[in-house]
Amino acid sequence: MHIQVRHTTNPVDFKNYTTQRIREEFLMEKMFVPDQFHFVYSHYDRMIVGGIKPVGQLHKLPTYDELRSDYFLERRELGILNIGGDGFVMVEDELFTLQKRDCLYVGKGNKTVTFKSLDPEFPAKFILVSTPAHRAVPTAMMKAADASPADMGSPETANTRTIYKYIHADGLESCQLVMGMTSMKYSSVWNTMPPHVHDRRTEIYVYFDLDDAHRVFHFMGEPTETRHLLVANEQAIISPPWSIHAGAGTTSYSFLWAMAGENYVYTDMDTLALSELK
Repeated sequence: MHIQVRHTTNPVDFKNYTTQRIREEFLMEKMFVPDQFHFVYSHYDRMIVGGIKPVGQLHKLPTYDELRSDYFLERRELGILNIGGDGFVMVEDELFTLQKRDCLYVGKGNKTVTFKSLDPEFPAKFILVSTPAHRAVPTAMMKAADASPADMGSPETANTRTIYKYIHADGLESCQLVMGMTSMKYSSVWNTMPPHVHDRRTEIYVYFDLDDAHRVFHFMGEPTETRHLLVANEQAIISPPWSIHAGAGTTSYSFLWAMAGENYVYTDMDTLALSELK
């Protein structure tokens, strides 16, 4: 079991960070280790991001001293996206089978959540995103085809993509977590254009379906003080409310996005013209 705590950063201080410091503060490089939970606890909106790749056994969601709780979801809710082989998630006594790109929402108050792969040769890879919750919401599952897929972008701007919205006001209900997935079409590489910020909430990206030889250039920072990170397959980015979040890959890819904070409205964002960025 492993959890790492990350504290918040003043955007004025951020201007002076080296590449290594930016990676240490905002990038989660290792998410999937066979039969181990790995988590990052961010003080930005108290979001937790992590993963579990169950291979040889059944794994129960643990709690941690840092949570000061009797069990993980005592005061939290959880979004789960499977990006690997078929797997099982047991919530209390209810069993859910998640294929690749299926999503499960687990509400506050569930004491036992366990994970297992259907075939250890092709293990599931469960991305886990958790946020504080002040009320209990029923556990529910959604397949990608039911996640309101919407095509956006154009070939001319190399950002043709499909957006899937799983957990939001008009989808799977939650307390405050909003979560979905974006998949780039063939030959498209730019995501989230035009750039924007969410001044009222934090966003987390988890990039996947990216060949090991390729990378995503993830852009962050204040609009007039942009920086970038080179992100590999199955790595996560924490994007503060004051930061833009956009990226361009050396090939097409997919990514999970998850938000939490003051506003539950999916469309709450402040867009920027490219001419405003520096």
